[in-house]
Amino acid sequence: MGGGQVTDWQGKGVTVAGLGVSGVPAAKVLHERGALVTVVNDGDDERARAQAAELETLGVTVRLGDGATLPEGTELIVTAPGWKPDKPLFAAAHEAGVPVWGDVELAWRLRGPDAAPWLCVTGTNGKTTTTQMLASILTAAGLRTAAVGNIGVSLLDAVLGEERYDVLAVELSSYQLHWAPSLRAHSAVVLNLAPDHLDWHGSMEAYAKDKGRVYEGNRVACVYNVADKATEDLVREADVEEGCRAVGFTLGTPGPSQLGVVDGILVDRAFVENRQKNAQELAEVSDIDPPAPHNIADALAAAALARAFGVPAAAVRDGLRAFTPDAHRIAHVADVDGVAYVDDSKATNTHAAEASLAAYESIVWIAGGLAKGATFDELVAKSAKRLRGVVLIGADRARIREALARHAPEVPVVDLDRTDTGAMLQAVQEAQRLAAPGDTVLLAPACASMDMFANYNKRGDAFAQAVRELGT
Repeated sequence: MGGGQVTDWQGKGVTVAGLGVSGVPAAKVLHERGALVTVVNDGDDERARAQAAELETLGVTVRLGDGATLPEGTELIVTAPGWKPDKPLFAAAHEAGVPVWGDVELAWRLRGPDAAPWLCVTGTNGKTTTTQMLASILTAAGLRTAAVGNIGVSLLDAVLGEERYDVLAVELSSYQLHWAPSLRAHSAVVLNLAPDHLDWHGSMEAYAKDKGRVYEGNRVACVYNVADKATEDLVREADVEEGCRAVGFTLGTPGPSQLGVVDGILVDRAFVENRQKNAQELAEVSDIDPPAPHNIADALAAAALARAFGVPAAAVRDGLRAFTPDAHRIAHVADVDGVAYVDDSKATNTHAAEASLAAYESIVWIAGGLAKGATFDELVAKSAKRLRGVVLIGADRARIREALARHAPEVPVVDLDRTDTGAMLQAVQEAQRLAAPGDTVLLAPACASMDMFANYNKRGDAFAQAVRELGT
């Protein structure tokens, strides 16, 4: 589907649901195009009032503290991705036959006729790393690109700005995909599927269905995870364009139409002549920083999307070498007395923590926080043999302690019953006491951070500071 499907905004009644990162730019863009914009927002705090004041000076109507009622004359709702589908506003819209778009859908519809194609990345974990790796590879190939979307760079800015792109690397959350019915990517990947955000989606089935929307209408490749059958099932169910191919990635030896690893080398058996017999070397595992299994998987997924876009093998290698991961993603902080200290504060759910724990042989694990309804039996059972000790922090640490008692009863556990600012320093000191030379002290909480910290970044910063204090 081309861009610019809704060209005449003049006098069209549009309600923008939610202020914040996506709502304010959406309201401005629509107002500039002549739409009659009303912004509704549940909250009425100081930040919301400041944003409202800015919009009202432009002539946008803002209703604070009322996100439930459908404003009169609404012909379209553009919603912030975080608004849950069961909101009364959306029920009212459904009743009135009013369509609901997210910010991604709006950006897709506002693209120009010569707009850059989108290479889309979604999945429970690894989205940001994969999207950034992809952008690095595309850049190495000499293409004008940007990593945009759920990664924090507005898609509206990317499609409406002065910069002209050849291709966009687009990270998409399940929330964003839920509200993006007409999005059609050049190629896309679902990296993995694990229970997450079920309070928002209502069920695992609904969550998976929203992730699977990223494959709808793909033109060249639907990339899936060979180790995660659910992602392949989503490809099978997708309605794609004629000639679009299913391409798998695996940490093992790849079959035809797959990318994988052979003797420490990333190889492509999908985008080569005679893929029954031939394989193209792309990069070495040592080109990936750090070469943890889930990072290698992310690199293969990024490589597959880049290759689908026609990028040469050398650019895959150069792009992976140039890539450095964001902070708090399996970041090596320091070695103290022969023990490595690694910050993976971004591991905010069990699936991410499992990938992190799989990267090391002998671990003192710092875990805990807000569980968001998660259970920990499977995680602990899979990781038990790697655990030398565990230090538990945070509100829901008892859930992890109980799973440890069931599946790793011999592993020593320190349970810290404190949530003050000094808790992380004590946790690191206890971990040091449990660790022996050759071990890794790993902060991979498997939980959200908001019980003790403003966000996972602040939690990771506290860990790194505590490690630095050990070394003084």
